[in-house]
Amino acid sequence: MKKDIDFGLVEGISIAVATSPDELGAPTWNVYLINNNAHALTNVLIASTGYGVIDGAEVKTSTLRHMFEQVEAKSFVQIEPIDPGIFHLNNEYWVSYYVGNNIYDKKFIFVPESITEDNLIEISMLQMQGVLHS
Repeated sequence: MKKDIDFGLVEGISIAVATSPDELGAPTWNVYLINNNAHALTNVLIASTGYGVIDGAEVKTSTLRHMFEQVEAKSFVQIEPIDPGIFHLNNEYWVSYYVGNNIYDKKFIFVPESITEDNLIEISMLQMQGVLHS
C-alpha cells in the first residue's frame, strides 16, 4: 500500500515551463524536469494533467504519462510541449523517481495564470526564460 512506502524528501528537483522561439520566431512553450542534484535519478515517472473550473463547469485535460530511465546529475529533460491555451488551468506534474533503492514522489502544481510573461525568470540551466516550480 502507498501509505506503507517511506517516500524520501524531494530536494534539488524542479519543474520549469519555459519558452523559446521557433524557426519563425514565434514563442513555443515546453515543460522540463530539472535535476540540480549531484546524483542521477532513475526510473523517473511523470504524470501530467490540467484541471479547473471554467464558466462554472469542471474541465480536465487528458492525463499524459512520461518515463525516463535516467536523468543525469545537474541536467534536465524535456517532458512535453504545453499549449498556452491551458495556462488558465491548474497544470499538475506528479513526479516519482528512484535514487538507489529509495523512492521519491512530489506533485508540482502551476496554479491558473501563474505561467505569464510577468512571472518569467532566466533559468540558467535551460538558458531560457520560464516559470520555475521547486
